[in-house]
Amino acid sequence: MSAASRPLRKLGFLTIGLFDERDPRAGHEATLALIELGERLGFDSAWVRHRHLQYGISSPVAVLAAASQRTSRIHLGTAVIPLGWENPLRLAEDLATVDILSGGRLNPGVSVGPPMRYEEVRDALYPDTADAEDFGHERVRRLLGFVRGEPATGFSGTAGFEAFSDRVQPHAPGLASRMWYGAGSLRSARWAGEHGMNLLTSSVVKAEGAEEAEDFAAIQLSHMRAFRAHHPEGERARVSHGLVVIPTDSATPAQRAKYEAYARERMPRTAAPQGPARMMFAPDLVGGSAEIAERLRAHAAFREVDEVAFALPFTFAPDDYVQILTDMATRLGPALGWRPVA
Repeated sequence: MSAASRPLRKLGFLTIGLFDERDPRAGHEATLALIELGERLGFDSAWVRHRHLQYGISSPVAVLAAASQRTSRIHLGTAVIPLGWENPLRLAEDLATVDILSGGRLNPGVSVGPPMRYEEVRDALYPDTADAEDFGHERVRRLLGFVRGEPATGFSGTAGFEAFSDRVQPHAPGLASRMWYGAGSLRSARWAGEHGMNLLTSSVVKAEGAEEAEDFAAIQLSHMRAFRAHHPEGERARVSHGLVVIPTDSATPAQRAKYEAYARERMPRTAAPQGPARMMFAPDLVGGSAEIAERLRAHAAFREVDEVAFALPFTFAPDDYVQILTDMATRLGPALGWRPVA
């Protein structure tokens, strides 16, 4: 499918929300200010990462609850919540509550697998059930069921003076259609399609199949096509693309030098699959918007999507993010056929 057949329809961005341990409020306020800026610039969505026991957002649902009260239009997403840390029933309640507060703008993205550095955190997280926990797709299926309104208990009615529901309350109509799965493997992409979710792709995929199959874009494209082939909506199933993209149109010389050094330091990991899982990383895209647009049009997987959530680098300053987002909205997005939301 040609690039011209899929002009960019939705433009979003993703931030990790770093903060200083000595002043965590300032970092969280900076993240909220960035989301407010995204709405003013006409972005369709803003997404936050999830970081446990680190100096990034540990509670994205709480942060997005705050963002929902400072914005009125922009969609708010998580990319992604690792479900190994979560109880699906309790998470469903939190997600539904924030979706109601936001007016139906929440886009929860989730993933599965054991928690990061599990051997070090297991006794704090699951002191009695660490060896019995299931960190596979069943955890997502349970969450989806609760969000969709499936029974969580066999009882509903009144007991004394209290009324009880047999499903998660509040129930948020439409939230289930905005559930995303962050898939980096063919199996997970296929599973997400079979279960009617939306698909989040990123700058990381698992190299699978023949040893010579080490073309990042080709691997990512195979995941997207497998997802749509197994999704009830087929080609209409939503896929969001998420590379690290750093436009430099209005950057100062010092900012350009910083951005180029950042990408250069990370480039070696893109040369070949990394580790036993053979994870592949896409290069960061740094340059003028016209140049980046051309590189994206040449990207086989990007050509088959019409929405993105470009990832912001982790370690930059607030002024850098303002410049990058402004260039994305005023230069790069329009170069890809996108128009800001009024």
